[in-house]
Amino acid sequence: MHKLTLYNSKFSDTLTHMTQWTKNKANSWYENQPWLVGCNFLPSSAINQLEMFQDETFDIELLNKEIGWAKDLGFNSLRVYLHDLLWDEPNNLFSKLDIFLDICTLHSIRPILVLFDDCHRPYPKKGPQPLPVTGVHNSGWKQSPGMELVHAIYDGTISKEELSRLEGFVKGVLEKYKADERILMWDLYNEPGQFGVGEKSLTLLKLTWEWARSIRPSQPLTSCMDGSVGEEIIKLNAENSDVITFHTYESHKLEETIIKLKKIERPVICTEYMAREFGTTFQFSMPIFRNKNVGCYNWGLVAGKSQTHFGWTTILDLYKKKENGEFLKEGDDIPEPEVWFHDILRVNGSPYDKKEIAFIKKITASKKLL
Repeated sequence: MHKLTLYNSKFSDTLTHMTQWTKNKANSWYENQPWLVGCNFLPSSAINQLEMFQDETFDIELLNKEIGWAKDLGFNSLRVYLHDLLWDEPNNLFSKLDIFLDICTLHSIRPILVLFDDCHRPYPKKGPQPLPVTGVHNSGWKQSPGMELVHAIYDGTISKEELSRLEGFVKGVLEKYKADERILMWDLYNEPGQFGVGEKSLTLLKLTWEWARSIRPSQPLTSCMDGSVGEEIIKLNAENSDVITFHTYESHKLEETIIKLKKIERPVICTEYMAREFGTTFQFSMPIFRNKNVGCYNWGLVAGKSQTHFGWTTILDLYKKKENGEFLKEGDDIPEPEVWFHDILRVNGSPYDKKEIAFIKKITASKKLL
């Protein structure tokens, strides 16, 4: 395949910042929001973002029930991942997304929508998704667009058709919903550089910022700083995000990260946190977020097929368990570790920790700083 030299790793070293929100505009927008509190949401019946939105597994009744549980906790936002492979049928994607957004609106929730993602399994495919591997954290989550395409973009070997498809996905979704008040914010690329993808994500990240800026939706644009990998990647996100977002799962890093990012003088939102094993419990983290006026989104609501209530270390067992045929079948009970890593509720709505639930409801209902 001939190289597309326009899209090699040296492409577009300088992005135009003409359409980035000013600090005043970003801070004014944030002042008009409630304290943003929610979770990264995947319905318990889905192992990944494809299974959430594909025809055969799109479950309106379950979405309404579980998003209702989020509202009951006092959450006013969710962070939800799309996938580029859903773009092969744009109208179908829009139809599903409109239903999802209407359900969110019914429960007074405005979501952040995520477009690309470098985390977990690198070879996504449409159609039936893999069965969950028993007791393994996020065994079936799929990267978007996946390491193979990210590297091909960096190397300049991606086909014009594939690159056009990715551009169409970003521009098409943003164009459709650029003035939609049901959407809070756009997270263009989750943790670029993670899971061994490395600095090669920089080329797609640059392109994604340019594609998004060409649409310039009414909602703010972001891609996280802490949580991404590579100095140039983090620098690019810092220089282009309307609102600063970050991920922190370790308790000793939380306040120092907030203090560091506040120096940028833009709104700061933590779009991933809460790993009980590492001390970022709700009781520890939420008062810090509330008192420092930082929005916060923990990972996970209902412990379902993604099994993110199991810790990261269980990923080390993935291939061995696959070889042994240790899969969760339809109708099997979701296993539980003694101490949950992420997530809040079981599939029947019962809480992992009743005291935790009471605390979340109290702090989200409080009008005062704690």
